[in-house]
Amino acid sequence: MATLTEILVIRGLVPPDALESAAGLDEDAAVEALIARGAVSEAQVATARAMRANLPTVDLLDYPIEAAAVSLVPANMCRRHEILPIALTGDRLTVAMVDPGNLIALDDLRAVTGRLIDVRVAVRQDLLAAIDRHLRADGELNDLTSALEEQSAPEVVVAPVAEADDDAPIVRFVNLIISQAIQDHASDIHIEPAEHDVQVRYRIDGVLHRMQSAPKAIQAGITSRLKIMAEIDIAERRRPQDGRISVAHAGRQIDLRVATLPTVWGEKVVMRILDDSNTAMTIEDLQILGRNRENYEKSYSKPYGMILVTGPTGSGKSTTLYTTLRAVARPEINVITVEDPVEYLMPGINQVQVNPKAGLTFAGALRSILRSDPDVVLLGEIRDHETAQIAIEASLTGHLVLSTLHTNDAPSAVTRLVEMGIEPFLVGSALDCVVAQRLARRLCDRCKEPYDHDVGKLVPLRFGLFPGQAIPPLYRPVGCASCSGTGYRGRIAIHEVMPVSEEIERLAVERVSSLTIGKTAIEQGMSTLREDGWAKVRMGLTSVEEILRVVA
Repeated sequence: MATLTEILVIRGLVPPDALESAAGLDEDAAVEALIARGAVSEAQVATARAMRANLPTVDLLDYPIEAAAVSLVPANMCRRHEILPIALTGDRLTVAMVDPGNLIALDDLRAVTGRLIDVRVAVRQDLLAAIDRHLRADGELNDLTSALEEQSAPEVVVAPVAEADDDAPIVRFVNLIISQAIQDHASDIHIEPAEHDVQVRYRIDGVLHRMQSAPKAIQAGITSRLKIMAEIDIAERRRPQDGRISVAHAGRQIDLRVATLPTVWGEKVVMRILDDSNTAMTIEDLQILGRNRENYEKSYSKPYGMILVTGPTGSGKSTTLYTTLRAVARPEINVITVEDPVEYLMPGINQVQVNPKAGLTFAGALRSILRSDPDVVLLGEIRDHETAQIAIEASLTGHLVLSTLHTNDAPSAVTRLVEMGIEPFLVGSALDCVVAQRLARRLCDRCKEPYDHDVGKLVPLRFGLFPGQAIPPLYRPVGCASCSGTGYRGRIAIHEVMPVSEEIERLAVERVSSLTIGKTAIEQGMSTLREDGWAKVRMGLTSVEEILRVVA
């Protein structure tokens, strides 16, 4: 029988010379190498596997998967073998598989279900997405909630905290909430006490979704369990606390940053899910367009100066900074970061965790690392005058300083530093570039549809349009199985890049308003957040409504 790579060549799916990179590898490794190089797609590999096994393929994004079939096979078996039951007809079970040659998986299916198995070949990415969509923890969470409601408060609160038994209801409840959030690609988990119950919400693609409700009686148990996992004081309920949790999910380690906040109905817990895959992004992945890209690359390519990324919490500032750090980090330079907390661990980079209790503050750490011969310094956030002053001085003495600041737009960063007590002439001299950023939801590629737009209605929205202007087709969200009916899948960054020119430096010295600085920057060619958002709307990446939601 022909190998998979031979079928790919025979069918003309890949050129023969593409196999040179896969020489000497086993079949699976060779296919993975071809996919990684972009020489072949997952869909083409699925087609080749179906041809070799003489089996049909299935498009899981459009297939009406039957819940009765899915319930026959345990979720862990589906994930382990990369299979999903999709239809049940009498004593025959139809399953979608990535590798139809996996005989062990087929034997396990027959043993578990006691039925005859019909196989369809699916694209791996689509199959994994379908598994995440249909094998959710919602049902088990509902069962656990019902069971917990039947128990008395003392049993619920004390036993799981004291024993930390993995089979205890509270432990299972917390573990399921975390694993489902990771599976749903949520960025944050909110556990919020209310008057009569506890609400669980996930932030997915920047929007909060209510996911679960738990009985009020288990509120203390949930909070205590999370505090134990985060190694923070379970007896302290009057002040906010911070901690960190590390969990295993689908064969990889995921970190969560935990913050507690006392409210009138009890302690609210928010967990930020830190996905290390963000640190593997490149500057191209940030999708900074045109002149914005040129100005930004020119700034971080310099050996000294300060670059600030501004925006609200959750606008992707850390991702942009880490991506920039990957672009500048080389073995011949010394890169040191000061963060609170360290969100993503990066090899080859010296990362310092701020510890105020031990006296290690941003300013103190920054002052110390400047004696460690750094070339590039990443400062997690500029919060006060002392930190800003040292960062400014570092950028003026031959260091490239990257940091974040909480402002609404790029021009406001100049006036914000002056308000912190920094001399205006130092701000103008040290600051090289400011990037303001927001995150908008990306339209789902499978279901977005073009629509007839009214240019007259778009003109007042400050997109830089004028009446009668011809614009390309615009797209709007529809909703499908791939995007869970939202019409959006993933997010895209909107940027405003302001290089600090001599004119802007002069305006900083004159202590003019951010509005005046903004007008000057626009005259010099700066694209505002709204204009960059409009450019991405025209590219079909997002919708007009989404830009209006995230940009003032």
